[in-house]
Amino acid sequence: MSHPPTPRMRKVNELLREVIAEETTELKDPGIGFLTITGVETAPDLRHAIVYYSVLGTDEEAAATAAALHRAGPRLQSAISRQTRIKYTPVLEFRVDPSIEEGLKIDRLLHGLDREGEKE
Repeated sequence: MSHPPTPRMRKVNELLREVIAEETTELKDPGIGFLTITGVETAPDLRHAIVYYSVLGTDEEAAATAAALHRAGPRLQSAISRQTRIKYTPVLEFRVDPSIEEGLKIDRLLHGLDREGEKE
């Protein structure tokens, strides 16, 4: 899935992100923390999709959210099937969005540089 998405695949990815984001707000699982679905990357054959998410909280809360999302996978796939008209319903794989942590790391580095500049 390393190829840049075509315009059609971008639309599919966004549609799936919207459906999954809405459905996760309906989940009653107590393990779900403060969750944001940040993106979806669907395979060109529509049989597999990686769902990227971020969650606020402790490491334990993040682990509980990951487990809850894994449990909710079939329900979310069913919702995708009901709400979309795509040929296949992809199997969902959930991953923490790495861009959030990268952004925080860059922010910390920039603040560190800023403080070094003030010392001079």
